[in-house]
Amino acid sequence: MEKYKLTEEKVFSYIGRHHIFEPQNRVVAGVSGGADSVCLLFVLRELQKKMPLSLYVVHINHGIRPDAAEDAAFVEKLCESMQLPFYLVRENVRELAYEQHRSEEEMGRIVRYNAFNRIADELHADKIAVAHNMNDKSETMLYNLFRGSGIKGLGSIRPVRDKIVRPLLCLKRSEIEEYLEERGIGFCTDETNEGDDYTRNRIRHHILSYAEQEISGGSIEHIARAADELEEINNYLLLKTYAFKEKCVKKENNGYIFDVEEFQKEAPVIARRLLYELLMELSPHGRDIASVHVAELNELFFKKGNPSVSLPFGIIGRREYNRVFLYRASEMCALEGNLPAALDKSILKFEKFPVNAENNRKAPQKKYTKWFDYDKIEQSLVLRTRQPGDYISIADKSGREIHKPLKEYFINEKIPAADREVIMLLADGAHIVWVIGYRISEHYKVTENTKHILQAQLINACEDIETEDKNGRAN
Repeated sequence: MEKYKLTEEKVFSYIGRHHIFEPQNRVVAGVSGGADSVCLLFVLRELQKKMPLSLYVVHINHGIRPDAAEDAAFVEKLCESMQLPFYLVRENVRELAYEQHRSEEEMGRIVRYNAFNRIADELHADKIAVAHNMNDKSETMLYNLFRGSGIKGLGSIRPVRDKIVRPLLCLKRSEIEEYLEERGIGFCTDETNEGDDYTRNRIRHHILSYAEQEISGGSIEHIARAADELEEINNYLLLKTYAFKEKCVKKENNGYIFDVEEFQKEAPVIARRLLYELLMELSPHGRDIASVHVAELNELFFKKGNPSVSLPFGIIGRREYNRVFLYRASEMCALEGNLPAALDKSILKFEKFPVNAENNRKAPQKKYTKWFDYDKIEQSLVLRTRQPGDYISIADKSGREIHKPLKEYFINEKIPAADREVIMLLADGAHIVWVIGYRISEHYKVTENTKHILQAQLINACEDIETEDKNGRAN
């Protein structure tokens, strides 16, 4: 049997083992024109001879490379020769990445999957097939490992996730190229994959290639196999974790309350996994939560006193005696505890919008609704009380922006010492963006150069006719 036939049988076996397709499935295939996706298309075409499938091809033009139109034309011509429906989606990924403050790599991924899902819904498709291979699986595992991911991230790419399926995960990139060469099938080359602009490219070119050449010729397969084993372990831990959640955690408002004694009794691997799952649930995109954040939260259950921790996306962990509260303060989150009367049971809500000619909205002159220059925010905003090192920016008599320790600001404003411990602060790291009920930082004020506005509003607070002076202080 020809080698390319053995490669196809290897993929068919993988598809059957993981129940990737069922007869009569309607399948949307993402085809960029590169070697991996072209291989996917031809293998799926061969699979149609064994299993009745309806196949539709989607190509995304990201608007980044000058020759992107040539790739689209190549895929369209390929579909014509196979008599397959072809769908072209055009997006300006670079512009979208800038607008949304994302990397082009991340924005490209979002655009692709949004398009795949939209067309799959229109066609009532059962599956969305993408062309990730074994190298991608190994690269992703290493990428997640370097970023501090736990077992879940180390499980890397799965063959089936909801509608998304990856039939080529059993093939190395070298096997894919050999398959195409043996069959005389052409493909497009994306030069962005050859450079080191993207993190995954650097892992591919400098780490995996070195491991294959200098450490072990089977490094890619070994890493991928380890990822599969970790995925099995992850699934088992998940069952145990949710059973533990029923004993230890109570859902309340927009967050969770833990029983500290029950938490301390559990095996650390299960306890930490529960924290990870809940942090992922509270994060807006299920990303940027790493083991270091889990560790910081875990410490609350074993420290003395009533400590707190600020985590990405405005997620707050706060201990009060035998309970730990976990909630997201930077979106819509009920505030609990010993707060000033004006803030008690209030909710902080955010809205972001661009500044443009059609935007006729005026800055609110209210005590509990403020506008900020979104692009000046460096970290995830956190709602909290004061901490050592906090400061706020104010304008001196000449209009020059200066940093002032928050303690000094409180003293100058004659705020009683007892109140200083409970005044709520909207913070960008140690820089206080808004002393709620008092003033905002000069640094974050909206100016004629502002491109994006972030509106923060304290719901249920006494807005009424309260206004502020020109320096942002409440009257």
